[in-house]
Amino acid sequence: MTREHRYTTTVTWTGNSGTGTSSYRAYDRSNEIAAAGKPAILASSDPHFRGDAARYNPEELLVAALSSCHMLSYLHVCASAGIVVTRYVDAAEGSMTESGDGGGHFTRVVLHPQITVQAGADLAQARALHHDAQAKCFIANSVNFPVECEPSITAE
Repeated sequence: MTREHRYTTTVTWTGNSGTGTSSYRAYDRSNEIAAAGKPAILASSDPHFRGDAARYNPEELLVAALSSCHMLSYLHVCASAGIVVTRYVDAAEGSMTESGDGGGHFTRVVLHPQITVQAGADLAQARALHHDAQAKCFIANSVNFPVECEPSITAE
């Protein structure tokens, strides 16, 4: 049985400096991302594209979504397999290539989770479960570029 889930967000451009998009340099890239009942995420474009470096950009949010989804999938498969995870931190990296026409695309994302498991856990199994987590990750299954995982797993 398949089930469909819907997700609704609102993105509001907050960067009208008074003249709208009268020229490429006339407007700020600031925006707010919101979902009902949650605090807004302050966003902008990447600083390379005239954005505010103090705000999240869509590219960072995509990498974070992949990292978070993998983590949640991994925690699930570990719990099901009896592997007790006590710490999980990921320093994920994404690579994007610009095209000559002003567009671009991601070429890959590499996850670098540093995981601590309970003493006595099967470290080989804990490592292998990343494959299962990747197969279950909704976000990774939705992108058209490779998402790689290079975990570091230690026991308490």
